[in-house]
Amino acid sequence: MSSSSGYGQDPRRRPGTESSGWAASGGQRFDDSPPEPALDPDPSLLISEEFAEAEGVPPLAPDDPVAVAEREREEFRDGMQRLQADFENYRKRVAKQTEEIRERAAESLVTQLLPVLDTADLALSHGGGEDIKQLSVALFAVLEKEGLQRIDNAGEPFDPNCHDAVAHEPGDGGGGQEVAEVMRAGYRWRGRVIRAAMVKVRG
Repeated sequence: MSSSSGYGQDPRRRPGTESSGWAASGGQRFDDSPPEPALDPDPSLLISEEFAEAEGVPPLAPDDPVAVAEREREEFRDGMQRLQADFENYRKRVAKQTEEIRERAAESLVTQLLPVLDTADLALSHGGGEDIKQLSVALFAVLEKEGLQRIDNAGEPFDPNCHDAVAHEPGDGGGGQEVAEVMRAGYRWRGRVIRAAMVKVRG
């Protein structure tokens, strides 16, 4: 029988396919065409780590663009929160320092005005006129509104925190020491003693 009848040839082999080659076993054909390029995943089909954890599916790969964007967003948000907290602490610290500076400045001014009040008190004790009394009352009224208080009450118990004993007289032995006479008034500024009263103590 003529060889042109195709006897003995694999019927699956078609003319013109000799160049493609056949595997030695299995009869599979080698594919010489280049592999198709891998396509990037559709960003709309990607899922976040929060959704993956909630749904029980694999999260995004660490190098996935969406995962990178989410990580950068979280880092930016954390940085902004820290910056906001630092700024709030700085604002409170500056406000506190400003208030302390204002308090010290006001206290310093009041302390410098105390000798003026002492002079007015001394003048009144020696028969000073009505004009001196009005000046003394007006000056003290302004300072009193800001927080100045006098310490000048005789007969109250002696308190070393606000009284400076410069003289002593015997008492009747019936109790503790008390202020017998105020020789120079003391003052509190907003609840804090800035000058103790000079007093004579009895007892």
